[in-house]
Amino acid sequence: MKKLILVGIALCLLVTTAWAQNVHYMGPDGNVVRGVRCATPDPTPAEKALVRQQVEQWLQNNFIFKADKVIPIAFHVVHYDGTGNIPDQWIYDQIDVLNAAYQGKGFSFTLASIDRTEHRRWFTRCYSQERKMKEALAIDPAHYLNIYTCQPNGGILGWSYLPWGLTETDYRHGVVALYDSLPGGSAAPYNLGDTITHETGHYLGLYHTFENGCNAPGDEVDDTPYEQSAAFGCPHGRDTCSQEGLDPIYNFMDYTDDDCMDHFTADQGTRMQTMVAIYKPSL
Repeated sequence: MKKLILVGIALCLLVTTAWAQNVHYMGPDGNVVRGVRCATPDPTPAEKALVRQQVEQWLQNNFIFKADKVIPIAFHVVHYDGTGNIPDQWIYDQIDVLNAAYQGKGFSFTLASIDRTEHRRWFTRCYSQERKMKEALAIDPAHYLNIYTCQPNGGILGWSYLPWGLTETDYRHGVVALYDSLPGGSAAPYNLGDTITHETGHYLGLYHTFENGCNAPGDEVDDTPYEQSAAFGCPHGRDTCSQEGLDPIYNFMDYTDDDCMDHFTADQGTRMQTMVAIYKPSL
């Protein structure tokens, strides 16, 4: 376990804006922004193998409870000079989006608190300033999902960390998202709230649907078809792997437009419940 934690911390300490820009979205001024769909650090092969072993061992001795785990959210609005200070209604609507997405998958969400911080560097450089921002603002990460909205440098839409890389009390846990990606924002086609849905999936232990491409074990979820690479837009009928099933472009863990995403699978729900039981037992 110590080795796993050290690998995860090394990933989390990596601060870079060298992500490949792979999406375009509308900025608040009406201009198109080139950006990054997801900046969650990729797990290493060794990390994935160790997590797979730990999950298999846990499942041999435990079973999954199907009752919803209610996750309280501490919502942090970071803004500067009149930009990014989103209205409460956007936050309420975002919680509704999360609850609709995770319905029947073992989780529901409730808003516990909202705080607002005006800070130029945290707002415009919240990716490179992440550690300082979170260390100052995080509320009890073992028991709360901390969500931060800001304007990440590099056009990043959002990121989080997979649950096993840090102790559950570490202040770096949580989800960070572009403020304009919430319902009511202008970042079309990524302004219906599913950036936070997607990043919360990582926070709860899901990989991207295209993890490992067409190679086993894929995203390690049995009921999501294999997918060679990320899908963008909403390419109906896309089929990039020879295994059975069309690409899971409607899944929240792909890279498609917000209005294309509409579900998690049953096995993704089971995986998230397992991950929380193993790595976030206090949540």
